[in-house]
Order: sequence, then structure tokens, then C-alpha cells
Amino acid sequence: MTKNSVVIKGVAAIGNEGIKKHFKTAEIWQPLFELAWNGFDAAATSVSVDLVENSMHGIERVIVKDDGHGIDFDTLNDTFGSFNDSAKKANLALKGAHGRGRLAFHLLCRNASWFTRSSSVDAVIDVDAASIKEFVGRPLETQQQREELIAQGRGTLVELTHFTSSLPAMADLREKFSVEFGWYLAVHSERKLLLNGIPVAVPAHEAVRKTIEVNDAVFEAQVIRWERRPTSEKSFLYLMNSSGELVYKIHSSLNQKPNFFTSVCVTSAWADTFSKERDLLKPDAHTPTSRTWRKFQAQLDQLNQSVYNEFLLRRAEEVIQGYEKDGYFPTYAGLDEPEKAWRHQHAREMVRQIYIADPRVFHNANKKQAKIIIRLLDRLAVSNENDALLDVLNDTLDLDAASMEKLANQLRRSSLENIVASIEILQRRTAAVQQLRFIMNEHYREVLETPDLQKIIESNTWLFGPRYETLGAEEDSFTKIARRLREDVMARSKVDEEDVADEEDLAGANRQSDLFLARKFPTFDSSGQKVFKCIVVEIKRPAISLNKKHLRQLEDYADIIKRYPEFKSEKMHFELILLGRQISSADTQIPSRLNNLIARGEPGLVADDPRMKLYVLNWYSLLDGFELTNGFMLDNLKLKRDDYSAVSKKELVAELQTEH
Repeated sequence: MTKNSVVIKGVAAIGNEGIKKHFKTAEIWQPLFELAWNGFDAAATSVSVDLVENSMHGIERVIVKDDGHGIDFDTLNDTFGSFNDSAKKANLALKGAHGRGRLAFHLLCRNASWFTRSSSVDAVIDVDAASIKEFVGRPLETQQQREELIAQGRGTLVELTHFTSSLPAMADLREKFSVEFGWYLAVHSERKLLLNGIPVAVPAHEAVRKTIEVNDAVFEAQVIRWERRPTSEKSFLYLMNSSGELVYKIHSSLNQKPNFFTSVCVTSAWADTFSKERDLLKPDAHTPTSRTWRKFQAQLDQLNQSVYNEFLLRRAEEVIQGYEKDGYFPTYAGLDEPEKAWRHQHAREMVRQIYIADPRVFHNANKKQAKIIIRLLDRLAVSNENDALLDVLNDTLDLDAASMEKLANQLRRSSLENIVASIEILQRRTAAVQQLRFIMNEHYREVLETPDLQKIIESNTWLFGPRYETLGAEEDSFTKIARRLREDVMARSKVDEEDVADEEDLAGANRQSDLFLARKFPTFDSSGQKVFKCIVVEIKRPAISLNKKHLRQLEDYADIIKRYPEFKSEKMHFELILLGRQISSADTQIPSRLNNLIARGEPGLVADDPRMKLYVLNWYSLLDGFELTNGFMLDNLKLKRDDYSAVSKKELVAELQTEH
């Protein structure tokens, strides 16, 4: 039997399911990436990926072709017969270092055929996804070989057929190829990757080049900074010899920098005799421990740091502008314009210096945390605690001497010690709690007109807890619909003796109005998915004592909302809050509901389902909750308990309508 008539059958040293489980987390387009990488691993200068559609615009076949050295038919058992143990693993320049990427095709289709031409023979290897561990390789006569490979003289053409999954749209697929291979194409500018005949673009980036001379060696260094993280690479330093061959690859000094992604490419004739480790057979080989390499790395690190510093300066300004646009900085209400401008610029510089010193302070903070950090910095930096603030920043940020001096200079310019106290917000909110408590004790029988109490609530939504820190302005469509539905249930109920603790309160209660607050805003649910949070607050007039009738109103309102077409989206979550001065001592249903759900740890919770939560709260619970939550600070600050007995109801309302 001649060599050209030999058929090679083999089995990978792992079961079918064992192979497939290696790809259970892979994306559907990953097989195309793997086949393209295999082409570059085979020393291809050009790899093309072509998607061929049928008449119904579905994928009929995919062809991945390269001009590499082809597959050696004599060593198929060392390639297709191995898994996680590729013959390529000794070469650090190769991506397919585990011999498994070629089998990822089963995620897309049932059949794959590798047509290959190498120096020794034309051949084809077939693999069926149903028995993926098995392969069949057979030689081909020249006339049986694909014309493209005959024209090239060598290479491999992989044909995928019988598709079981769909690929993304071409525009999306092109972007994914760009992100995956961009770093490689930038480092190896002589190589090409085409998708349906169009070259895959290198992603947005900027490059800094510098020639570094050390002793008699010359190194051409290129630092490439990417706008987006390459999907397959961390920040690496690539060392290539004078022929452009990659001889050494290590993590660069630029790893673990937030939003900073680089590839560092170094070319030098010094690397022509490079060896990763000292070799007794090659005593003159250059190694990573040589004095020349260490001196070069020191200068390269300086170049890297300068690129990073320049990035941080620009990035800090972008972050600050974003914070300004989103309202992270204080508004300085009540201050004159020159003082506002000074305070704002001072806060900006504080944020800039801290961001440059350690970007992770803000990079790892969510919106609320970032706002708290900025506002605390603003308060403390103009108080008499500058030295203490400097000590805290020095201890926590681990600043170098230059950064510490910049930060110290910034703080030294803050000489307006009495502009604000460091605990101004807490003081104002404590005063608001005391004023509200006095109103509920002494003025609840008086007419509190809807605009008055409405504005008090809107200026102090923090009373309901941290997640209600600010509910913003009204959102017309949701508010109007919610108000109309609410009126169908609640506005028709007549106030009677059952609703008041004392009959003398009945006349006052009939003169007052219930209040209503409704807002819709984007947020995240417990699983991190973005949803609309819809908040509805029903505030019973202060003379009313909450009872089972009001609880039924809240439940009826919740049922109507659930049935209303515009509110059926799974992306809309609701919180309905019933708030009153007190819960009736004669009522048993509300206390029973509260006790049943007390283990949830959410004060006032009376009903809970995946999209709808109902709460019943009284003013005293809210006010006590604030004082308990902030008890440590209040005790240590020993804030004065003001006496409001001589203050009129009108004056208290006006003060409470000022946002705290």
C-alpha cells in the first residue's frame, strides 16, 4: 500500500463529554477565534474567515483559510490525537498551546474538515461533533485538493458545515474579532486577518515609541494603550528579535491599573541570541538576568510610568467632568457666587489629586459612595481637620512623596475653617427630626395644607432610608397614572370615628388632606439587573390613626397597579408606602402583618412579592429610626436639643421645606 492510500483513524485521549465540557462557558463565536489563532500559530501571514449564506440568509458554511505551514499528515496522532497536550506547547508565541481549540467547532455545527497542504502531502481530516474524540485523516490527490491551497502552495482550509447555532450579525462579529485580535495585529503589523474579505481593524489605541540604548544594545520600544481591554490578553511585554520573532513574553509593569490596558512591544538585535534561562550549551546567550536587560527594564518602566501618568491626567479630568454632569459635587446652596466657585474648584482639585494618587478609590465606588467621598472631602478640607484628613489619606492611599506633597499643598490652601462644619448635614437632619417630632406632637390637629407637608416630604426623603436619599423631580406620565389609580381606591373613603384616636380629632381630620408622592427612576435589583423602581408614598393626614381599612386600601391599590397594562413589565418594581402619625391601638391586622415579616429586617414591611413590596410606617418609627441609626455620632457630637415650643407651626414648616 502506497503512502497516498493510507487512511489514518485516531481517537483523542479523552471522552466526547470530557472534550465538550471544556467549552461549556465559551461564547458561540469562540470556535472561529480558535481556528484563526491556529492559523497564526502555523506561521501564517494571512488568515481569512468567510461566512457563506444560503438562500434563506442562514449560514451554510464557514471557511477559515491560512497560508501557514499546514498540518503534518505523519504526525496526526500528535495533533488531533491529543487534547490539553498540544505539540505546540513549547513555543510561547503560539496561542493554541493546549491542542483543544480546533474542537470548539461543535458549539456551532456538526461537521468540520481540515484540508491541508504541507511540504510532505495533501490531506483532509474529518471530525464529526457526535463523536468528537474520533478523527479520520486521508491523503488527497492534487486534483482533489482545494484550489486555494494549490495556488498558495501550502496552508490549511477548515470548512464547517451543518450548523446548529446562529452567529451574531456581521457588524457585531467584526467588532468581536477586532477586540480579540487587535493587540496581535498591532504587534505583528505584517500579518492580516480578513472577515468576509475585509481586513479586521485594530481597535482604537494610541502608541508611544522610544529608542532606548543600553551599553551596546539598541531596543525599539512601543507602548500601545488600548481604549478597551483586549479579551484574551493581560498587559504583556513582548520581546522580539531582529527578524520579528517573539522570543520572550512576560507581564509588564502596567498590570492591575483601572481602565488602563496596554501591550508593550520591544524589538532588538540583542534578542537574536536570547534564552529564557541560562544554558550551559549557549554561554553567550542573553537572558532576563543579564545586566543589559535589567538596565533596559528600568528605563522601560520609566517610559511606562510616563504613559500611565499622562493617561491619569486625562482620565482624571474626564471622571471629574462626568461627576459634575451627574451632580456628584455639592451645590453649595446659600453661599455667594465667589465662595461657591472657590469651593467647587477646591473640591475638583481634591478629587483630581486623589484620583491620580489612587484611581481605585473612585473606580471601585458606586454612585452613592462616590458622592459621599466627594462631599466628605469637601467638608473636611475646609474645616479644622486638615491635618487629620491628610493623615488618613497618607495611611490609606500609600502615596509617594511627590503625590503626598501635592495633596498637602492642596489642603494647606484650605484656610476657611468656619465655612462649614464637618458634620453639617447630620446637624441639619437632626434638627429636621426634632422639628417633625414637635409638629406630630403639638400641631397634628391643625390644618397642614397639602403643599406644605408635600414639600416637607420631598425635601426630606432620606427619612425613609438610604435608598430614598433623593427621589428627584416628578416624572409626569408615571405620576399622573399612579395618582389616577390611587384616587379610584383611596380618595373616596369617608373619614369616620374609627379613623381617629379621639373624637375631637375628627373635625380637624376632615379639614386635612391625604398626601401623595410617586416617582419612577432607574436602579438595580438584588441580582444586579437594571430595572425601574417605582416609589409610591401615601401619607395619611396626621390626625388619622392607621387601621385595617387603610391597609385594605393599600392592597387594593397594589392589585390595580399589577393589573394595569403599562405597569406589567418585569422591569418595573414597586414599593408602596403607607405613612401615618400612628397605628390605631384598636387595630390588630397591621401589627399582625408586621410581626409575620419582622424576620426580613425591613421595618414596616407588610407584604412582599418579586415585583411589589408594601410598607406601613408611622412618623415616630421613622424619626426614632434616624436617631438609632445615627446614635453613635449624635451622642459623641452632643448636638443640642432645641426647644421649639416658642416656634410657630408656620416657621417650622418653612424650615422643614428647606432640603437637608
